[in-house]
Amino acid sequence: MSKRPKGAEKLTNNNKKPNPSDSDSEEVSSEDTTWIQWFCGLRGNEFFVEVDDEYIQDDFNLTGLRSMVPNYDYALDMILDAESDEALTEEQQESIESAAEMLYGLIHARYILTSRGLNGMVDKFNNVDFGRCPRVYCQGQGTLPVGQSDLPRMNTVKLFCPKCEDIYYPKYTRHNQIDGAYFGTTFPHLLLQMYPECVPQRPATGYVPRIYGFKIHKSAKRRNGAGNNNNGGKGEGGNEGGGGGNGGMMVQGNMNNSIESSKIKEGK
Repeated sequence: MSKRPKGAEKLTNNNKKPNPSDSDSEEVSSEDTTWIQWFCGLRGNEFFVEVDDEYIQDDFNLTGLRSMVPNYDYALDMILDAESDEALTEEQQESIESAAEMLYGLIHARYILTSRGLNGMVDKFNNVDFGRCPRVYCQGQGTLPVGQSDLPRMNTVKLFCPKCEDIYYPKYTRHNQIDGAYFGTTFPHLLLQMYPECVPQRPATGYVPRIYGFKIHKSAKRRNGAGNNNNGGKGEGGNEGGGGGNGGMMVQGNMNNSIESSKIKEGK
């Protein structure tokens, strides 16, 4: 098995045209690049921090992941740059690369809950590496990545704003493909508990809807809501929303007809 997936050596080139004079130095530096460094350096993986090898090598930290990740042993060897002479087909290699990405993501979700992991993520937060809240009244507040589930392949990563305490889609499409489970549901809230200096003040003001400069009175909103409910109750054609309107009258009429029919039969 190779130390890194195909194309890992491109990390040190940084999309720069190679210079023949320093080709030897580039080759050496690419060999010194670990799989974790390569993965975290990929475009679109800016939200990830590098997990320490010592953390990954501790079996306790990986408890329960074997049953969740296919080709677990191969994927773990790839992450840790373990050498292997076993010949693999291209299809097997691609499958292991995908498994390694998933395994690293799930390990990453656990690592960023540790003190070392939180420190790395705080640095990214202070550098606004995760982006800013799109809400106007949050005034460019930095965000934190969060998952809506701790199980993989359920939701993509979202961004949590500690100012308005809501979540948003990432600004760039390259981040919209990241699995939310690689950050989990706990991370941003634990970070704010552990680093209270990162907690911003809630917005003092918010958007107020106006018509010709006047605020919309609450009674108008209630009136609009009641009107919508009534319209739903008077649906035509026997719609489900009409159960409280014409539908109720039709039921009552059918009951009266049945009673009249029974009286006629008794009279006969």
